[in-house]
Amino acid sequence: MFALSTKNQWLAGGILLLVMLVTRAHVSDHLLDASWAVFFLAGFYLRNLLAFGVFMAMAVAIDYVATSQPGVSNFCVSQAYIALIPAYGAMFAAGRWFTGQYHGENWVSLSKLMLAVLVGFALTEIISNGSFYAFSGTSTDISVNGFVAQLVKYAPHGLYVTSMYLTVAALLHIAVKQVTGVKTTV
Repeated sequence: MFALSTKNQWLAGGILLLVMLVTRAHVSDHLLDASWAVFFLAGFYLRNLLAFGVFMAMAVAIDYVATSQPGVSNFCVSQAYIALIPAYGAMFAAGRWFTGQYHGENWVSLSKLMLAVLVGFALTEIISNGSFYAFSGTSTDISVNGFVAQLVKYAPHGLYVTSMYLTVAALLHIAVKQVTGVKTTV
C-alpha cells in the first residue's frame, strides 16, 4: 500500500486545499473547478479519514462565501446539495482504493488508476447530477431519459476537467518522486 510520511501528508493536504480554494472559488475565470480531482487525490495521499470531512467542510465554506457575494449565482445550492457528501465520497473512496493498487509507475498501476478514475467519476457524476436533476426543483420534466440526456451533455466535460487535473497531478507525483527521492511505503 502506498503511504506518504505524516509530514508529506500535511504538505500534500495543504496543497490540495489550496488548489480547491483557488479553482472552486473561481479566483481566476481561466481555472476550472478541480474539486473532483482534489477529492480523488486526497483519498490517495491522505491516510486519515478525517481528511474527507476537512475537504468537505472546505468545499461547503467556499460555496457559502462565494454565493454570499453580490452577483454570484446560487443556482447549484438547493436541497440536493447534501448529496455532494456521497458524491465527493465516491471520488475520495476511488482514490483510497487506488492507494492499495499503486505499485510504482507501470502499466498495471496506470490501468488501475484509469479504472479508479472512471468508476469514481461515474458514481460522482450520477450522484451529484442525479440528485440535482431530481431534487433541486429546477427541472420540470424529471424522467430517466431526461437525466440520461443531461449526463450525455455534461459528463464528457466533467471527465475532461477531472482527467486534466489528475494527469497534471500524476506527472507532478512522478517528477517529485524522481527529484526528491521521497520515500513511500509500498
